[in-house]
Amino acid sequence: MDHQQNEQLPGVLAIDAGNSKTDVALVGADGTVLGAARGGGFQPQLDGAEAAIAGLAPLVEAAAREAGLRSATGFGSDGAPGTGVLTTRVSACLANADLPVEEQQLHAALAARPWGLTSAVANDTFGLLRAGTDGPRGVAVVCGAGINCVGLLPDGRTARFPALGRLTGDWGGGGGLASESMWHATRAEDGRGPATALAPAIAAHFGMPSATAVAEAIHLGQLERIRLHELSRVLFATAEAGDAIALDLIDRQAAEIARLAVVALTRLNLLGEATPLVLGGGVLAARQPLLIDNLLARLAAAAPLAEPRIVVAPPVLGSALLGLDHLASTGLGGGPAAEQRLRAAYAPVQTAA
Repeated sequence: MDHQQNEQLPGVLAIDAGNSKTDVALVGADGTVLGAARGGGFQPQLDGAEAAIAGLAPLVEAAAREAGLRSATGFGSDGAPGTGVLTTRVSACLANADLPVEEQQLHAALAARPWGLTSAVANDTFGLLRAGTDGPRGVAVVCGAGINCVGLLPDGRTARFPALGRLTGDWGGGGGLASESMWHATRAEDGRGPATALAPAIAAHFGMPSATAVAEAIHLGQLERIRLHELSRVLFATAEAGDAIALDLIDRQAAEIARLAVVALTRLNLLGEATPLVLGGGVLAARQPLLIDNLLARLAAAAPLAEPRIVVAPPVLGSALLGLDHLASTGLGGGPAAEQRLRAAYAPVQTAA
């Protein structure tokens, strides 16, 4: 597509910024994916809203360049404002946008960028919900690096959780499972806890003599802390071999996911009717039978009318769909054909049964 200097593209700049990775996609008003880019994690709670949003600039620029819009972006690699507007709508679903004040701060920082005529910020779990549904009704649970849950009704009512980690009662996700695995492994090694095959499995995974050596390497900065997320795979492999502690951790994770879903469904008076229950994030999208079968059994007992479905597409799909919803509401594009075209560009939603 040929674009002249500063020509505005009617469409969506979709951003999904997670704890471990960030995806950006430039989508036309007809649902065509024109450009995309992927980068690292998004942590405004550590970097501040302004710096975190500024860190998205290189990804936005890369997506614009792929779409042939570099001359129209009006900003440089540092994200400094310029003379151009990239597109009509910026739709950002962001991890760590857990409280209203955080959403407001991130939206202010985003709106100051010359990326769209209008912009919206939501917690990334709302993006997952939209990716797995046809409209604003349902419940979504994300179990990726962290864990969170939201519910939404067509009238705008929501069910949400603070999602600030253990401070607000959260347990699990890839980071939580990794920490629990390390806790049990090191205690097994020094005698404070029962034996578990997690200890030698963790040591072997990192090529170190013990799980305690892994902990020391992380403490000393010799091993990047982010690599602990690799332990989800180690945990499931150890559980499949029959380790009791590993099996117990997966059972607890299934219980936590089910509990979040049931509470959200109950708050919105949806427990007694057929309701989409969208499941996503790296831990759930991996579709490990030990977790999924356990979870489905719990849901069948506690929320039998819920309709579990797993989103295996990149979460940026949900951000883009929310952006297309806005275009459709203002007569600038979107609509069923655009949604179908966009979904076809990504992996499908799968039923969990």
